[in-house]
Amino acid sequence: MCGIYASIGFAPDPARIDIVSHRGPDGRGWRTFESAAGPVALGHRRLAIIDLDERSVQPMATPEERFWLVYNGEIYNYLELREELRGKGVVFRTTSDSEVLLHGYALWGERVLDRLLGMFSILIWDQRDQRLFAARDRFGIKPLYFVANSHGVALGSEIKQLHGLPGVAARINVARAYDFLSAGYTDHSDETMFADVRQLRGGECVTFDLASWRPGAAPPVRRWYDIPREPGPALSETAAAAQFKELFFDSVRFHLRSDVRVGSCLSGGLDSSSIVAVMDRLLGDDGVNDSIHTVSACYAAKEVDEKPFMDAVVAETRTTPHFIYPDPETAFAAAEKITWHQDEPYGSTSIYSQWCVFEEAKRQSVKVMLDGQGADEQLAGYHGGFHYHQQALLRAGDWPGLARLVMDRNRWHGLGVADQATSILRPRAPSWLKQAAKRAAAPSAAGEQWLSSALMTEAARNGSALAGVLMRDALPEISDIGNLCLAFVKGASLPMLLRYEDRNSMAHSIEARVPFLDHRLVEFDLRLWDQHKIVGGDTKRVLRSAMRGVLPESVRERRDKLGFATPEQRWFRGPLRPLVEQGVRETMDRYPDLLNRAEVEAYMKAALDGDRPVDFTLWRIANFGLWGRVFGLSL
Repeated sequence: MCGIYASIGFAPDPARIDIVSHRGPDGRGWRTFESAAGPVALGHRRLAIIDLDERSVQPMATPEERFWLVYNGEIYNYLELREELRGKGVVFRTTSDSEVLLHGYALWGERVLDRLLGMFSILIWDQRDQRLFAARDRFGIKPLYFVANSHGVALGSEIKQLHGLPGVAARINVARAYDFLSAGYTDHSDETMFADVRQLRGGECVTFDLASWRPGAAPPVRRWYDIPREPGPALSETAAAAQFKELFFDSVRFHLRSDVRVGSCLSGGLDSSSIVAVMDRLLGDDGVNDSIHTVSACYAAKEVDEKPFMDAVVAETRTTPHFIYPDPETAFAAAEKITWHQDEPYGSTSIYSQWCVFEEAKRQSVKVMLDGQGADEQLAGYHGGFHYHQQALLRAGDWPGLARLVMDRNRWHGLGVADQATSILRPRAPSWLKQAAKRAAAPSAAGEQWLSSALMTEAARNGSALAGVLMRDALPEISDIGNLCLAFVKGASLPMLLRYEDRNSMAHSIEARVPFLDHRLVEFDLRLWDQHKIVGGDTKRVLRSAMRGVLPESVRERRDKLGFATPEQRWFRGPLRPLVEQGVRETMDRYPDLLNRAEVEAYMKAALDGDRPVDFTLWRIANFGLWGRVFGLSL
């Protein structure tokens, strides 16, 4: 895992790579070239994971020095590709995945991307043909941002590398700010919250061919990979679980390839627990007796206490556990530092919890951490998916299935049968009745119009963030579990979570790996469509079935949903209340035209006094202003 930078036209500035030294404390490389469009620069900060030898430093060149590579990520099938390339006469100088990638590009060109199993952001300069090629992995696990204007083009691993370049204004993208403040959305578009900075999205690439492209021209971004958009053949639950298990075990096996210590996050949930359990099985089969270092965030508050589930996994695996107990005061004390590393605002204190996990992993000298990101998106693990499952059952007239769903949710999630029946019947009511019910239920409490400033009202005319995701990616309206999973993977959830993961891990010079995002597994899961995901009151049914006999039953059968949660409601109404109030007011002082101040004050008072639930809104408002201050941004 590393930090990378490239520019054409802009004055070469090594500070652009050194600002992300946290991404690569093990080595530094810088190289400049001349081109028809001005100077070309390549920069690299190295985090040594595979082949720790100095010969693997970057920029790395082919023997004739035509192709020059800087890249961030891991190619997990590099050993298999290495053998294939050797069979074609390639001679290797190192044992690194970087050299495999470089020679693969020299032989196959852009088609090498289709052969890669891994996570990556790639920059390759072709000195002979004067081309800069950039690509991002299928799902955007590794970041790649760019600015392009009349001065040139520059690309980097983090937005801060591009901030302050000539022609790049320190200005907020108001449309994306609205998406964040209103719904917590970030990373769902090629636009960022910085007005002049964009990103390559997952599965995209671009070639700057200086025979035709010059600074000021639009970057010719194109898509090299897309997810499957149609259901596959029907499978029995037994067959689906068997295929899932085979793919998942194979993915974890690849993700264990490393020349340094590999550990795992362990929240006690189904996803991270499955990874730890499979790691234990695979390492045992390979004769490896070392224990797996796991790191878990724990809280005394009963509503977010997952330690019994963590303990169950630890008891049944060869694990060296490390438990941390994040405290509320530090959540605000660390917010400025976390925000700088995140580049953009973050939506809740759960990001602080994840920060603390990677902080502890670094203390334990664990350089690679596996994590469970991506499972919920492809397997409909969020409880909001029950709504779409319910509607599909209604359309199919599956009354036994609907009855099972209602009874399971009553038994496992505490939802009343009458309340569920009302929810089921409401969409079937005539439109005049639904409108009357909506008016009757309209909130009358003060503070409901906090987004009613002229600025936010104008931004709202572009539509919701989710609608934007569906439109940009030509996705259908969400009507079933299959379409819901497509939306989550493409933009509605996964890209944001991957940014949080990347920045929190790299801030501590740790490589985070996500085995659920092996593209073979994702494609299989998406093609399941509505099958074996939500069954009755079960989410992620195929994963539960596949992990029978692998996971402790108390974990495999748990039905609540937490992750690295924090007791936010208790914190905000208790020790953090003065800091929350101060943070919200500082945002409104910094950006007086952003929100309706009177309504924000009313909303905040009602939430902190207990007259309405505390949600993530207050944190988003406070963190937005902090972000603007950290990066010196204006509206």
